[in-house]
Amino acid sequence: MRGGEHGARISVAGMVCYRPGKRSRLIYRLHHYRRRKGERAAFTLTEYKNMLNGARQQLPGGKIVLVWDNLNIHHSTAMRAFIDAHTDWLTVFHLPAYAPELNPTESVWSLLKRSMANSLAADLNHLTRMIKHRLKVIQNHPDPIDGCLTTTDLTITTTPAITS
Repeated sequence: MRGGEHGARISVAGMVCYRPGKRSRLIYRLHHYRRRKGERAAFTLTEYKNMLNGARQQLPGGKIVLVWDNLNIHHSTAMRAFIDAHTDWLTVFHLPAYAPELNPTESVWSLLKRSMANSLAADLNHLTRMIKHRLKVIQNHPDPIDGCLTTTDLTITTTPAITS
């Protein structure tokens, strides 16, 4: 990549949001890693908190039931404190240790990757624009987001049997 960006990368964190009788939603955030000194390669706790707070703002009037995968940061003491401080609007369940087939967001990432399979980015900024464009397309079409839930064999009314 140009501009000293060799080894730089973009990570995406996201949530697919379902509510009976409402349009399915995709909420996501990007994290840029440019290999700068002191820079975190992965999403930070603050970035996850900001995404959750952003989801709350974008999904007014309701509580969020989050079914989360098992990244270490999702189980951290600081994240647990954040969740415990927001039980009025946030309930979290964790998926089993390795269960991508139960996570509809994994299907969104698959859609994104397939849509970019034959693309070439000139640099990190170009790649960012490409990712944002493709995710906007997914956001604006709820049918694929609904399909991502269907692949899990879960439904909007499924009561999680997963312990937190």
